[in-house]
Amino acid sequence: MKIKYLDGYRLYNAIKAGSEAVIENQDYLNKINVFPVPDADTGTNMASTMRSILETSNVYTSFNKTILSVADSALIGARGNSGIIFAQFIHGLSQELKNQQKVTTETFARSVNNAIKYVYNSILDPVEGTIITVMKDWAKAIQTNSKKTKDFVSLLSNALKDAKLSLQNTPKQLQVLADAGVVDAGANGFVDFLEGISNFIHQGKLRRIQQNEYNTIAVDHNIEYVFDPDSLRYCSEAIITNSQLDLKTLQQELKQFGNSMIAAGSPEKIHLHIHTNHPDQLFHRVSEIGSISKIKVDDMLMQYRVSHERKYPIALITDSACDLPQNMIEKYQILQIPFNINFGDTPYLDKLTINADRFYKKLQTDAIHPKSSQPSLKTVQNLYSFLSAHYKKIMAIHISDKLSGLYKISKQMEKNFQENEITVFNSKQLTVSEGLVVLRTAMAIEAGMTFEDLNTKVADWIEKTDIFVDVDTLKYMVRGGRVSPLKGMIATALNLKPIVTLDEDGKATAAGKSFSRRGNMKKILELLNKKTENRKIWNYAIVHADAESRAQIYAEKLTKIIGKEPAYIMELSPVVGVHNGIGAVGIGIMEE
Repeated sequence: MKIKYLDGYRLYNAIKAGSEAVIENQDYLNKINVFPVPDADTGTNMASTMRSILETSNVYTSFNKTILSVADSALIGARGNSGIIFAQFIHGLSQELKNQQKVTTETFARSVNNAIKYVYNSILDPVEGTIITVMKDWAKAIQTNSKKTKDFVSLLSNALKDAKLSLQNTPKQLQVLADAGVVDAGANGFVDFLEGISNFIHQGKLRRIQQNEYNTIAVDHNIEYVFDPDSLRYCSEAIITNSQLDLKTLQQELKQFGNSMIAAGSPEKIHLHIHTNHPDQLFHRVSEIGSISKIKVDDMLMQYRVSHERKYPIALITDSACDLPQNMIEKYQILQIPFNINFGDTPYLDKLTINADRFYKKLQTDAIHPKSSQPSLKTVQNLYSFLSAHYKKIMAIHISDKLSGLYKISKQMEKNFQENEITVFNSKQLTVSEGLVVLRTAMAIEAGMTFEDLNTKVADWIEKTDIFVDVDTLKYMVRGGRVSPLKGMIATALNLKPIVTLDEDGKATAAGKSFSRRGNMKKILELLNKKTENRKIWNYAIVHADAESRAQIYAEKLTKIIGKEPAYIMELSPVVGVHNGIGAVGIGIMEE
């Protein structure tokens, strides 16, 4: 069989075959991921990029319409260094071929070489021995072989050999790869993509990719992967539109915030990737440059610890509405899924791109009241996909399903990842009370409790946990739509101070009210005093929304009632502060 031209259908089928090959081999790519950070997610990120292409792009008869659709899907859905570099290559190819109905080998060869320029232009500091090197060598091979043949079958088959050789040479160009005894994971993913296309052309179907098929160096699983203490912690990404800056100017403007920067696409639509220690400061600046969307922030240090320094056999997941101090989250290797917060058209990730301090200042000064929303299905899927490669047992504890749909989204994962034992709990709790349930579960995992026993115990701990929130004003609940303007007006006129709790189903309800903050505190202390009579308390904790002094007063009084200090005192998460507002104080308590 000979193929003398590519149209839209042939292009899409080739990309589909290549994408499926990457998805098939993602676990292996994760295992060999050491550069730029050994966070074991290159395969997950490249697979996610390929899924975006397969799920959202359209196929047309003409080559140009198809490649433009594929490029847009790749640019929007790309993840990680290698995923975005791949997307930029496709973007460059689409720009070079945007007027072509059908593509010959000669035109294709010229265009892929020009597309490499787009790739290098998008990277602030290109590093050879990575995916860009293999792309460049493959493009050169395409150019050379196009002078000898007008058949795409021959052209792609011969160039694939050069790509494999280039991949095998990556450890000779990058010392960190040689030290670990692996080839570059992103480059391996690109060769997987090419191999998938070749297999499809020759066999008409995808052949399962075998691990090590392209490697002359086998993976040494005894290699000690080390997270460089000087490495930046957060892999941050976003789509930027309406920017007045070209890619190079944008890179210069943002390089102060980190490294590993890629700005893919064009000024009309840029996919930004950067490693940083301060995603909140980064995105505050980015929001001044253009409109941002599709924010993603991965904690690479936590991913590294999960991949190479796992403490426990059970993964523990929660969400950002669960208020636990960062030191406890890190100690027990707890994974948090962030909620989305929007101030008008500007999006934030709870606790990542906006911290409590900045949030409560904006809440006071911003004319637009923020809105919260649950994480996307893809965000949840990506986390479970990553964890499923490292754990056989996964437990998730989420905010009450009466307050968010995240529990239902996460529940789907029990079916999607059937090879893993996964249990997803509706905590029927929020903020500090959810935090206590997660903390007790984490401590039980550390103590060696079995997965089966945990399933029973967690349900019991949920039932033994309560929360009482001292709300300063209803105006934030009115602005957020949780309370009607009429009720809010009446409460303001009477100076009513509500006490909010959660019922047995996890639905918000009033536990009382008073006409002063002193009255509220008195009533909450009476409720807690009654609850602790003749009952042993496992622990309690306190959260506050820019009301630390009031939280400390609660702590002093509760220490006398319960006989011990709170497990922790911390600021209320921004996503909960959207509705409870400034001045709120919450107390979570769990019986023994």
